[in-house]
Amino acid sequence: MTTMTEAVALEGLRDALGLLKDREQVAERLLESSAKHSFDPDKELDWEAPAEEGKWFWPPELVSLYDTPLWRRMSEEQRMDLARHEAASLASLGIWFEIILMQLLVRHIYDKSLTSSHVRYALTEIADECRHSMMFARMIKKAGAPTYPVTKVNHNLARVLKTVSTTPGSFACTLLGEEILDWMQRLTFPDERVQPLVRGVTRIHVVEEARHVRYAREELRRQMVTAPRWERELTRLSSGEAARVFSLAFVNPKVYDDVGLDRREALAQVKASGHRREVMQTGAKRLTDFLDDIGVLRGAGRRLWRSSGLLA
Repeated sequence: MTTMTEAVALEGLRDALGLLKDREQVAERLLESSAKHSFDPDKELDWEAPAEEGKWFWPPELVSLYDTPLWRRMSEEQRMDLARHEAASLASLGIWFEIILMQLLVRHIYDKSLTSSHVRYALTEIADECRHSMMFARMIKKAGAPTYPVTKVNHNLARVLKTVSTTPGSFACTLLGEEILDWMQRLTFPDERVQPLVRGVTRIHVVEEARHVRYAREELRRQMVTAPRWERELTRLSSGEAARVFSLAFVNPKVYDDVGLDRREALAQVKASGHRREVMQTGAKRLTDFLDDIGVLRGAGRRLWRSSGLLA
């Protein structure tokens, strides 16, 4: 339960979106939802079923080269192969990100009350992320595709982030990694053109990530109201830099090599693609609107978000 001190401190505390919700009540609702709507991917999904002929591993409209001159020259077989490799690239990115997230969550709860619902939910989310990482890895193997690790530079930048990130910075980065992929997955799991296994993986992820997004949003709102000014300023900068790195790492360029395309030409066409820009900005819009409302997208941080291509 919320302590009397916290209840008094939060009385009347608000941001542009309204009154802040009680931290313990939010966690208790999320725990109830977790008890009702959590999945074991090993049992929930049919991992032995063969891939279905003629079905995509990722919706074509979400493939990076969709509607480019290069895409129009590619055979249908090559397009579907690129979709399979991009699905593996995104799953690899997801695993990398979730491993970072788990460490940030452990840091967040390290000095908080171990018997609180807030901490208990964080531990529940960590368990979810463990299952998701294993599920993504199994999907990559099932697709017959390689893993696509991020560059050594980004890998080590994340190592720094895990060490120095402030609490609001951690939750802003959490939302960056969760909400864009969530938007794409919400288009994927009902799409009958897509492989049943991929649809099952994305359905599980969407249901469970909805709770993670709620937890991160509520905590980021709290932090942007209560954190000292220097911490809020650092959050604006760090989230903008994270957006820039995330947009660059979103699809590993090696996918183009692996399907027989010229990497330089493919990257140039993706960069010039109005469709791709619209996909990324639409996927990020719900997040950028939220971050704008609570004061994260300001100053130099906002300029970094614009340079990432995620902010229109």
